[in-house]
Amino acid sequence: MFKDWQYHAARGLGKLLCCLPYPAIISLGRTLGPVIGKRLKKQYERGIFHIMRGMECDRGAAEQIMHGLFQNLGQSLMEILYTPKLNKDNISQYVTLEHPERLDAALKENKGVIVLTGHIGNWEWMGASLALYGYPTTTIVKKQPNDQVTRLLNENREMMGLEVFARGGNEMIIAARALKRKKILGFLADQDGGFYGVPQPFLGKMSSTPRGPAQFARKFRSPILPIFAIHDEHHRHRVVIGEVMYYEDTGNKDEDIARLTRKMAVLTEQFIKDHPTEWLWFQHRWSTAPEEIIALHQGAEADGSDDNTTQAE
Repeated sequence: MFKDWQYHAARGLGKLLCCLPYPAIISLGRTLGPVIGKRLKKQYERGIFHIMRGMECDRGAAEQIMHGLFQNLGQSLMEILYTPKLNKDNISQYVTLEHPERLDAALKENKGVIVLTGHIGNWEWMGASLALYGYPTTTIVKKQPNDQVTRLLNENREMMGLEVFARGGNEMIIAARALKRKKILGFLADQDGGFYGVPQPFLGKMSSTPRGPAQFARKFRSPILPIFAIHDEHHRHRVVIGEVMYYEDTGNKDEDIARLTRKMAVLTEQFIKDHPTEWLWFQHRWSTAPEEIIALHQGAEADGSDDNTTQAE
């Protein structure tokens, strides 16, 4: 209860921000973001290191990318507080959908749709915009370290029409509920995949990539659509809907899941390279050593076990 003041303070600030015109929100966020970023020295230096390796650039170029990243983050933070201003009548003034026909076609397959996305652009507004544009959108979310942040974000999501499932328990059951009801199920799949992920080079270093989207595509035969949010030259939002992807069954489950997972990782990596100021470069994407993943998989094969652990958010 003693942390409730944080929630109420954020809501109070949001009410004040909602009195401002949207261009003022953009300007305020893009001004404050880099100022805050410079104070987050640990995250800042981690991001610089990752950018120099992933983009194969020098520190000067990496600092320019980090500056743009914190401009976008500052804007996104202000927009999250501004979310109550969004509704079905005005969403097109804030967010433009590119190639919505691809999403329409995927939904017509009546198997639900798995959305591959990541911590790119304002991913909160991406989900909100899909729901406000009338698409049946659900998401599996991870609890934030601060309960009041979780509370605020989930209230915003539900206010916009998203159906929220908390991460934990049996994600396969949660996915079944959404996909069998022919809904959209979104995954932030750009995080470390843990010991049960797929080893895959990602932005200059071997990494563990989450298998969740591929596993769900195999189980439910749902189409996968890569959908990412970015800012245009005027700092307005574009939600880019990519080409549909499918699980290909060759009879070797593990190899088929790994192949699709790697394909999604390559696509995500290229999108980040094309829009480097939109991705959270300072996140812990490379925490799991690939050799530990391989050793664990080899041990599981020797034991004859079959792991069904999934990674989703």
